[in-house]
Amino acid sequence: TEIGAVNAFAIDLQAACSSFLYGMSVAARYIESGRYKKVLLVGADKMSSIIDYTDRATCIIFGDGAGAVLFEPNYEGLGVQDEYLRSDGTGREYLKIEAGGSILPTTIETLQEGKNNLYQDGKTVFKYAVTGMADIAEELIKRNGLTRDDIQWLAPHQANKRIIDATAERMGLPSEKVMLNIYKYGNTTSATIILALNDYEQQLKKGDNIVLAAFGGGFTWGAIYLKWAYDGTLYHK
Repeated sequence: TEIGAVNAFAIDLQAACSSFLYGMSVAARYIESGRYKKVLLVGADKMSSIIDYTDRATCIIFGDGAGAVLFEPNYEGLGVQDEYLRSDGTGREYLKIEAGGSILPTTIETLQEGKNNLYQDGKTVFKYAVTGMADIAEELIKRNGLTRDDIQWLAPHQANKRIIDATAERMGLPSEKVMLNIYKYGNTTSATIILALNDYEQQLKKGDNIVLAAFGGGFTWGAIYLKWAYDGTLYHK
């Protein structure tokens, strides 16, 4: 209502830090079907509301952030080209919030025991994240007949610089092709890739091949191959 989208409907899609990529998949399919002409995809998370600020393993990593992207039809072969999305519930114990859902609703006791705060087994998540993001990005590149020279940018989820570096190294990409802004915002979960695209927009050119990759709790992970649809300098403010 506040943005005047009176003919629109809204849905909520949750896939932890991979939410933006899952949302891209849904938005692109809606556009491709021809049923909808414009889809606004928003990624927003207030991580400070679920962080235990006495837990140094998590509190220094996460930040609050939000971003939005607009999807429209394209008839030049640009936009989303391919996707590779995955999930595996065996990782649920390593990155989770124990209470607050239907299995363990919020009570005074769960709050007092810190069960409504985020828990992360950093070493285990790191191992899975590097393997997941790197493997899936590499597979996406291979099945689309691309080489590292064909890729202009890697837009990774901003969870950890070591994870980002390891993924880029696996793909054979130099640091100047990797979007990085975790030092500015921290890990804003579903907003990280949107914020990175915004920060680098002026450098993006029509037709650029961009690989977006993410890994999140659950576990959820994936990669999307995108052809950028406009020169960023024309629209950046």
